[in-house]
Amino acid sequence: MDPLELLWDQLLSRQPEQILAAYNRLSPDEQVDVLRHLGRMASEPGWHTEQVLSARAALNALGERA
Repeated sequence: MDPLELLWDQLLSRQPEQILAAYNRLSPDEQVDVLRHLGRMASEPGWHTEQVLSARAALNALGERA
């Protein structure tokens, strides 16, 4: 599996431990980018319902408001 695909698989897993482990391996700049992208996924139209739910679960696991 592609490393980027694996990262997003983990971030969108809805498993808090897996989400935190993946997020904590990122650099601070990458973390900011991931949070922005998850925020867009959770709030902007056009995303599949399951993607929205996964993004919200990731934001919740990371202590961000979904």
